[in-house]
Amino acid sequence: MANDVREQLAKHLSVFLADTYRLTVKSHLYHWNVVGPLFKSIHDLTERHYENLFAATDDLAERIRALGHLAPVNLHDGKLDLTVELPGDGVPDAHAMIADLVTQHEAMSARMRDMATYAGDNGDVVTEDLLTERITFHEKAAWMLRALITE
Repeated sequence: MANDVREQLAKHLSVFLADTYRLTVKSHLYHWNVVGPLFKSIHDLTERHYENLFAATDDLAERIRALGHLAPVNLHDGKLDLTVELPGDGVPDAHAMIADLVTQHEAMSARMRDMATYAGDNGDVVTEDLLTERITFHEKAAWMLRALITE
């Protein structure tokens, strides 16, 4: 595989790594702070999600290394911005938490789809498979979360 392809893939995987960390933290924050009639469902589901997301950070970082690049190490270099933004002021209610997580999972899935195609088109089936696995997780997570708040 050409060096410029490896570099492009590593660059995008670094962004996905930061995105995954932010979503891990956000899911964990919501897990701790959810209240109301959906507490148990949201509490349990977000726990499964943040555990999966945290494990995925290792897979993403290891793939960056396998492509011959360093995983992001500097929180201030723009590649690993871990700022977590919550909707509204303070901690949102359960419905807003879930709507926010749905939006995040859908956005990540969409961004990963283009890079999975790029990886496959350039013969990197390993990165393509990794991203396909992550897309599958994000799409299922969004579906399950949407089902919680559908009236």
